[in-house]
Amino acid sequence: MPESAWKFLFYLGSWSYSAYLLFGTDYPFFHDPPSVFHDWMPGMAVPRDIAAAYLLQGSFYGHSIYATLYMDTWRKDSVVMLLHHVVTLILIVSSYAFRYHNVGILVLFLHDISDVQLEFTKLNIYFKSRGGSYHRLHALAADLGCLSFGFSWFWFRLYWFPLKVLYATSHCSLRAVPDIPFYFFFNALLLLLTLMNLYWFLYIVAFAAKVLTGQVRELKDLREYDTAEAQSLKPSKAEEAVAQSSVTFFGTGGVRCRHLTHPGL
Repeated sequence: MPESAWKFLFYLGSWSYSAYLLFGTDYPFFHDPPSVFHDWMPGMAVPRDIAAAYLLQGSFYGHSIYATLYMDTWRKDSVVMLLHHVVTLILIVSSYAFRYHNVGILVLFLHDISDVQLEFTKLNIYFKSRGGSYHRLHALAADLGCLSFGFSWFWFRLYWFPLKVLYATSHCSLRAVPDIPFYFFFNALLLLLTLMNLYWFLYIVAFAAKVLTGQVRELKDLREYDTAEAQSLKPSKAEEAVAQSSVTFFGTGGVRCRHLTHPGL
């Protein structure tokens, strides 16, 4: 639970700050995506408010790479998760160096909202069974959180992200800056990020299909190794995977909606 609480506070703070930059200041990037390249030039000054967001996010994803390798339970998508963190960190560093920071703020805003909802849901699943009693309010909040998480993943990452970010970087950038540097490098990373978003969305769709057809009655992470598979992992990872036998999961992107099978966990 402490990990979920920490991630919830981080994502809530980072997303709120991105929302403030896009809707509480004069930056028009959300409503006018092509404006991310207006007045662009190499070596231009990065506004302090945007630089602060970059420093925060860069530090977080740098730590996330370490956590995936040495701290988190190894799962079927852990390689993809590690790739996601590496790509994200490269995007943060390179977009700052190339002065594509306006694009970066839009990308962060569209991605962090799903993580806010997922960590909120996980906390409520922890809280619904505690002290030997069942708390319906937290159970309802967890159910609503899972639904909103799936919707926001599709709407923000698979609809708005291509519509606003990819359109601006792949099409509008060539009109605003005809010989824009690192065009293919930057767009290749963004397309790779899109493919990973789609990859994890398939887990959401697969889970929803199993629920609707009655194949599952409780939440389970389709990415988890079963006990036999866990034995083929290195010892520390195997122990972690087997330890999950008392807990079932559902989740994407390295963070999970957790369904506790008995109180006290």
